[in-house]
Amino acid sequence: MASRGQWIAVGLIVAALGAAVVAGMSLSPDIRPIRPGSEAPAFEAVNVVTGDTIALRDYAGEVMLLNLWATWCPPCEQEMPAMQRLHELLGPRGLKIVAVSVDALEPGQVLEWAQQRGLTFDILHDRTGRVERTYQTTGLPESFIVDRNGVIIRKEISSREWDDQTYLDIFTRLLDSVDDNSETP
Repeated sequence: MASRGQWIAVGLIVAALGAAVVAGMSLSPDIRPIRPGSEAPAFEAVNVVTGDTIALRDYAGEVMLLNLWATWCPPCEQEMPAMQRLHELLGPRGLKIVAVSVDALEPGQVLEWAQQRGLTFDILHDRTGRVERTYQTTGLPESFIVDRNGVIIRKEISSREWDDQTYLDIFTRLLDSVDDNSETP
C-alpha cells in the first residue's frame, strides 16, 4: 500500500504536468482557437498571378474576406461566382477578397482554374497546408471576415452567397468604419 508521502508526490507531479500543459496552451498561438474576436493569424502564400510570396501583413488596415478553398471542392467552386460579384461591387470601395487555394497542384494550374472562371480577386496558393493548420479548418471552403484591425469578425464554414444583402451590409459597415488608430481629416 502506498504511503501518504507517495500520494503527495504523485499529486504534485500531476499538478506540475497540468500546469505545464496550461502554460504551453496559453503561450502557443497554434493552440488558441480561431474564432470571431481572435486576431487573424499570420500566414504566407504565393500569388498565382505574380509568383510573389504574400503575407497577411500585406493586407494590414484592409477589410478582407479570407477564403480557404481548393479546385477539387464543389462547394468552393459553387461560391466563387458570388465572391466575384462581391469583388466587383465592393472591391472599388476597398474590400480585399483573398482566396487561398490549398491544392497540391502547381500554382499555374490554380491560376488556369481561376482564369477559366473569370476570377479577378487575389488568388493565393499554399500547397504546404500550413494555412489550413494555422486557421484550424475543418473542411473547405472556410472563410473569415477580417476587419481593418486584423480581427476576425465572422467565420463561415461551407459555401455562401457572398453578394447576399446580409454580407453586403456587413462589409459595407466594416468599410465605412474608421480605424481607431487613424486620424480623420
